[in-house]
Amino acid sequence: MKISTKGRYALRVMCDLALHKDEGYISLKDIAARQGIALKYTEQIVTTLGKADLITSMRGSTGGHKLSKEPSEYSVGDILRATEGSLQSVVCTADNDGAECPLASDCMTAAFWTGLDKVIDDYINSYTLEDLIVS
Repeated sequence: MKISTKGRYALRVMCDLALHKDEGYISLKDIAARQGIALKYTEQIVTTLGKADLITSMRGSTGGHKLSKEPSEYSVGDILRATEGSLQSVVCTADNDGAECPLASDCMTAAFWTGLDKVIDDYINSYTLEDLIVS
């Protein structure tokens, strides 16, 4: 598993919004400038985060973006899954619309991959957005 730039930047955008949550709606331009991310790419990221209901947006001169809930209510896993999709280590352990790998019953490595996925999920779900901005 490799987290893309979009996933890493999404975490930074969410941290920025968490740090400035008391300021109301934050402009895209301010987020992009503080985080050193191109404005156009920041726009793509907040669109993805908005579609996942992780942030709310408002248009207009006083508009911008803000968290939908408190920083302590977001796990890093929630944010990464919104931008990355599945975080499964191998295709055969990913949810394939209920279709099980045809080799699952005879695969000697299936338990290893399942265990690895559990460790990854447990780790990324154990950190909240608040944990990231406090440390």
